[in-house]
Amino acid sequence: MSHLRSAGEEPTALGIPCSLCGADDAVEVLPSTLSKGEHGEWSAYACTSGGYGRHGPIVRCRQCGLVYAAPRPAHDEVLDLYTAVQDPLYVAERAGRILTFENHLKPMERFTGPAGGRRLLDVGAYTGVFVEIAARHGWDAWGVEPSAWAVEEARRQGLQMVLGTLEDGSFPASSYSVVTLWDVIEHVDNPLLTLQAAWRALEPGGYLVVHTMDLNSLFARLMGKRWPWFMEMHLTYFTRATLYAMLVKAGFSVTWMGAQGRYLHAGYLASRVTALLPPVGRPLERVISAIGLNQRPVRVNLGDLFTTYARKPV
Repeated sequence: MSHLRSAGEEPTALGIPCSLCGADDAVEVLPSTLSKGEHGEWSAYACTSGGYGRHGPIVRCRQCGLVYAAPRPAHDEVLDLYTAVQDPLYVAERAGRILTFENHLKPMERFTGPAGGRRLLDVGAYTGVFVEIAARHGWDAWGVEPSAWAVEEARRQGLQMVLGTLEDGSFPASSYSVVTLWDVIEHVDNPLLTLQAAWRALEPGGYLVVHTMDLNSLFARLMGKRWPWFMEMHLTYFTRATLYAMLVKAGFSVTWMGAQGRYLHAGYLASRVTALLPPVGRPLERVISAIGLNQRPVRVNLGDLFTTYARKPV
């Protein structure tokens, strides 16, 4: 991307083929900000990790423009890290996530149609908040998640959860009307395989919903290397163009793309600011706490998170 520059645009053979075009022809756009040996801890892969700006080398494919982490952990290592994740802070922010997913479900159903008992699979469902919301609105909702801790939290709520991944082949083909990936595709080591697995799980005419970060958004371009989503747990950084191309390659027809924000409680939002800018965030946390606004929901939309609806051909 134009706002991520490299010295001399020298290509690097990394032995990590691009997930979109298969080329091993990349150029580094951001050097690592991690110290030697400072990687591989599961805490950096928790949803509420505050490791903004902490990442390994990030490169851009010179053939198709996809931006991704390289080198990155192998598939089994990534899976082991997510299997070990525990994230109590995510549970504490549950009410804000309920608001977010309620506001994701409404526009989703304008594309997919109402539930009517149809089957929905939420991939990377974590503690199952979206599964809960979808079930409440009449979907036969299931979730799949590698974190043993998160699956146990979801099952305590009586939710239909599978421990594992979409790619492990345990889901019957053509068995779901909708598959959702909320903030998931950027975390997997081979996103094309994930999209192909979603295509297999969907019935003909079924919808895939993908929500991820937009590297080419105005906010990302203004922030440059200070964009907070550059994090160790993010392995691929999509633009609308590269996600569109990958969905088409996986067999989908893209229906719509657009920015979508989220709801956070004011206290949690302040804690995220502290993780990014401590001199600003700490006073903000104190003020919000002092005036009793910790639980006040705040809608946040900086335009750098977008949702895509794609359909499997009939």
